[in-house]
Amino acid sequence: FQSLIELFVNRLDSVESVLPYEYDAFDFCQDMEEKRPSENLGQVLFGERIASSPYKFTFKKQETCKKVCTRSYDPGNSADKSKLAFLKKGMQLNYQHHWIIDNMPVTWCYDVEDGQKYCNPGFPVGCFVTPDGRVKDACVINSEFNKKNTFYLFNHVDITIMYHSGKDENWPGARLVMARLRPQSYKHTDENNLSCEGPPMEIPGEFTSKVNLIYTYSVTFEEKNNIKWASRWDYILESMPHTNIQWFSIMNSLVIVLFLSGMVAMIILRTLHKDIARYNQIDSSEDAQEEFGWKLVHGDVFRPPRKGMLLSVFLGQGTQIFIMTFITLYSLKLKFGSGSLFISVILFFHWENSQVEIVFTFFPSAFRGEKWKTNVLLTALLCPGLVL
Repeated sequence: FQSLIELFVNRLDSVESVLPYEYDAFDFCQDMEEKRPSENLGQVLFGERIASSPYKFTFKKQETCKKVCTRSYDPGNSADKSKLAFLKKGMQLNYQHHWIIDNMPVTWCYDVEDGQKYCNPGFPVGCFVTPDGRVKDACVINSEFNKKNTFYLFNHVDITIMYHSGKDENWPGARLVMARLRPQSYKHTDENNLSCEGPPMEIPGEFTSKVNLIYTYSVTFEEKNNIKWASRWDYILESMPHTNIQWFSIMNSLVIVLFLSGMVAMIILRTLHKDIARYNQIDSSEDAQEEFGWKLVHGDVFRPPRKGMLLSVFLGQGTQIFIMTFITLYSLKLKFGSGSLFISVILFFHWENSQVEIVFTFFPSAFRGEKWKTNVLLTALLCPGLVL
C-alpha cells in the first residue's frame, strides 16, 4: 500500500499554435530531483514529455493553500524580462497544462450548455484581456477578470482525488479512480500567511514594476466506491462532445452513388451486348472483317503497365492499410486492443506487413517482373519511409 501520490507534468500545447513546449520551458515550479518515467510507444510517437513535479500528496491527507514555490521578476533584469514575456505569450496563446496522476489525466470539469458537464484533460496557464477590453479564453469564467491589457495567471489549483476503497471488498488499500482540479487565480501578498481568497493575480501588460508570483494548491480526497478502477476513464469519454451522425446525408449520398453506378453499368452492358452480338454474327458467317468496338483497345488494356513494380507496391500497401483498419476497429470494439488506438494501429500495421508482402511479392510476376527482392524492400520501406 503506497501512501505517496506523485503528480507528473506533460508538455504544454495550444490550439492557437503548432509548437508544443516542455514544462521546463516555462518558469513554473520544478521538482528539485526531476525524473522522467518510461513512456510507452504511443506517448513517444505523440511527442509527449512527461516529468515529475513538486506537487506531491499523501493519501487521505488534506492540504489547504499550501505553497509550492515563489517566482520574482525584476524589470531591470533581462533574464527576468524574457521569462515573464514568455509566460505572457503562453497565456496569450492559451497554452494548456496537462497533468497526470496514476497514469490518469487530471481533468478540469466545468458546466456547458443544457446543464451538461464537459471535462477537459488540461487547463490553461492563464488568460488575457485585450487592450480594447475584449475578454479572451478562460477569462470568461470570472467576472473579476476585466481589467484591460492585463494577464491573469492561474497560480492556484484546487485538486480533488477520488478513490475506490477496498475495505468492503476484502482487498487492502484503495485505488485512484478520478482526479479533478479547478484553476484559480489569487494575489498572495504574504507568503508566510497564505490565504487562497481575494483578488486575482494580475500581471500588467506593461512590465514596469517588480512582479511576485506565489504558486499554491489545495487537495482533498473523496471516497467513490461506485466507480470501478477498470472504468475510471468513462467519465472523460462520456463528457467529450459527440456529433450526431447525419443518417439522411449518408443515405442521400449512397442512393446517388448507386443510381450513377447503375446508369454506368447499363451503358457498358448495352455497348458490350451490341459488340458481342455483332461478333457472334461474324463468327457464324465466317467473314473476315476488321476488329471494332471494345476489342480495338484490348491490346492496351491487357498489356503490362510501365510501372508494374510501383503499382504492386502501392497495391500491397493500400491493401495492408485497408485490412489493418478493420482489424484495429474490430479489436478495439471488443476491447482486445492495447487500450490506445494509436498503439493498436502501429502494431496491426506491422503485423499485416508480413502477410501482405507474401501475397504482393508475387504480384509483379503477372507482369513478367523478376525483381522480387526489390519489390519486398519497396513494399516494406517506400510508403512508411515517406510518411516517417
